[in-house]
Amino acid sequence: MMGIKQEALAFELGADWSQKKISLLEQKEEVEEDLLQQVAEILKVPAEAIKNFNEEAVFNIISNTYHNDSKDQSTIIASSVNYQPTFNAIDKLVEALEENKKLYERLLESEREKVELLKKMLDK
Repeated sequence: MMGIKQEALAFELGADWSQKKISLLEQKEEVEEDLLQQVAEILKVPAEAIKNFNEEAVFNIISNTYHNDSKDQSTIIASSVNYQPTFNAIDKLVEALEENKKLYERLLESEREKVELLKKMLDK
């Protein structure tokens, strides 16, 4: 729902995580509090929102959003096709690019640290 891929979440959680492990996490009934807090911070949502998530409520919101008492199906289709988002798509793209840039910089810094460590080990 947040548009974040499992691989990206795994990367943010650290080296011990993989896409498969995230998939298994999504299937769990209960998640440890500290892990839940980490995931909530990465997703930029309150932990309570994850705890109280109700899939049925989401489906109800979606179905009610596109519900129309009109018997004219073209009205229903037109209302969903002409949806006008309340955000600027360019701003969202810039946000995503900035986030990618930050991730890349952190990865690059990590690689530099590894190289320095290897150099120190070779010198000894």
